[in-house]
Amino acid sequence: MSRTVRTDGDGGTTTTVRVSLLRAPRFPDPETDQGVHRFRHALVPGASIADAVREGWRINLPERRLTGAAEVAPLVTADRDAVVITAVKLADDGGGDVVVRFHEAHGGRVRATLTTGFPATGVEVTDLLERPLADTEAPALDGDRITVRLRPFQLMTLRLKRA
Repeated sequence: MSRTVRTDGDGGTTTTVRVSLLRAPRFPDPETDQGVHRFRHALVPGASIADAVREGWRINLPERRLTGAAEVAPLVTADRDAVVITAVKLADDGGGDVVVRFHEAHGGRVRATLTTGFPATGVEVTDLLERPLADTEAPALDGDRITVRLRPFQLMTLRLKRA
């Protein structure tokens, strides 16, 4: 994507936004990116970084609503816009623990509190394959709250032991 800013003769500013979305190399795979593609765009004038991140997730992964007997509370929430929770799932080993994956999305350092919607008795930091990272100190767990510190764009995976 490119952005060109020009000043017209009256002192105003004209902004031109160009989008190039498709790259179709023929080597090493002559079938790469061939065929029909569909793209969705969103233009949010005056958006902050938080607005852009939120809109990006909204357009790429729209909310799905299902009817049911009652409202369902979130399993895990974060108190900072900069922290985006991307996955909440049961651990792959079938032990019943909950795995939460999240990242810092605004390019800065952040201290955030995650709140669980279920009782947890322990927390450990894991890699993407859910293996414990022995050399990494686990965040503090205080009731249903976990305080985490993230570097710019840092990805973190936590394994929460359920009560």
